[in-house]
Amino acid sequence: MMEIIPAIDIIDGKCVRLTQGDYAQKTVYNENPLEVAKAFEAAGIKRLHLVDLDGAKAGTVQNWKVLQTIAANTSLVIDFGGGIKQDKDLAIVFESGAAYATIGSLAVKSPALFVEWLEAYGADKFLLGADVKDRKIAVAGWLETTEINILDFLGDYLSKGVQQVFCTDVSKDGKLEGPSLELYQEILETYPKAYFIASG
Repeated sequence: MMEIIPAIDIIDGKCVRLTQGDYAQKTVYNENPLEVAKAFEAAGIKRLHLVDLDGAKAGTVQNWKVLQTIAANTSLVIDFGGGIKQDKDLAIVFESGAAYATIGSLAVKSPALFVEWLEAYGADKFLLGADVKDRKIAVAGWLETTEINILDFLGDYLSKGVQQVFCTDVSKDGKLEGPSLELYQEILETYPKAYFIASG
């Protein structure tokens, strides 16, 4: 079964779109994220992916008040990502109303801490954010590309109990040209039991 999960990317408290993760190529779509979230809810959407792009760049959660406002004023199930690097970041994300936390860069750079969180909160509270460029994992708001292969990365954390994967092909994101179907098909064939969310 396929479910549509819209995403709202936030910079300065506003809904934006970046082209291929480039902060210099920013389009502001709406200055009121709650308005957008309510429109999604009115259309029958049940779940929302909320991304703190300021947080991803700064390395600490910035737009938690947007999360808090949407969580308090809609019934959407929210997963939140961007800037979750320390215990205090994770705590404020859950306290502000997120059902799930999306962890990307930290899973690459501080895997021991991420495993601690998986054990402390339960692996079912997390999405593994796998941003990929040319089959390699990208981190820090896509500003850095590692040498880690996407399939190896996913396999490692799926074996540790992570069940949900949010995968974005950076080369496709924000271009409105359709998804990276070949890559996503390979991932699904390799890990058929994962709850896979494709983006970009």
